[in-house]
Amino acid sequence: MLKLYAYWRSSASYRVRIALHLKGLAFETIPLHLVKDGGAQHAPAYRALNPEGRVPLLVDGDFKLGQSLAIFGYLESQYPEPRLLPGDLKLRARIWQFCEAINADIQPLQNLGPLGYLTRTLGVSEEQKLEWIRHWIDRGLTALEQEIADLPERAALFGDAPGYADCCLVPQMYAARRFGADLTKYPRLATTSERLEKLPAFLAAHPEQQPDANT
Repeated sequence: MLKLYAYWRSSASYRVRIALHLKGLAFETIPLHLVKDGGAQHAPAYRALNPEGRVPLLVDGDFKLGQSLAIFGYLESQYPEPRLLPGDLKLRARIWQFCEAINADIQPLQNLGPLGYLTRTLGVSEEQKLEWIRHWIDRGLTALEQEIADLPERAALFGDAPGYADCCLVPQMYAARRFGADLTKYPRLATTSERLEKLPAFLAAHPEQQPDANT
């Protein structure tokens, strides 16, 4: 069985859980608490598995892989059905662009590492930290709202069935709500996310449904 080292509230872990559920793949969640006792991701045993000391980490037999988008690519090749990417080359490229905008431009700036540096090293206040988070969320989601403006409104972002872009969208909108962003500024993204969050795969992947939730 696949194993997923993850933290319940990690956006990157959340997006991989959604993809695994959409693929219909059975997997065992191995929780890592990123805060308690200095963070389990720093423990030598986990660093031996994943030198980056991050989550998620997918283990498939004797193969292990970190970084959520790399995991997406592996899942699509190793477990191709159901497909979570379209065949059309240009549409597929736009989907990866959407995923990277969240994965590289928005979500890293709300991670524990940068936030800890802001507070511990630079001495910013809690309110300043939240302003930082909301600034980068707003910048990124404003751009993505414009990016999808030319697409017909359908059940998912880029089609009638959810795919990898949707796996990235829903956790980011969850985080945006958590940090108090104004989601009325991104109506297409917000309504699409609300629709997707009611689907079984998304419900099963929700942070509150994980074994380590609220620990």
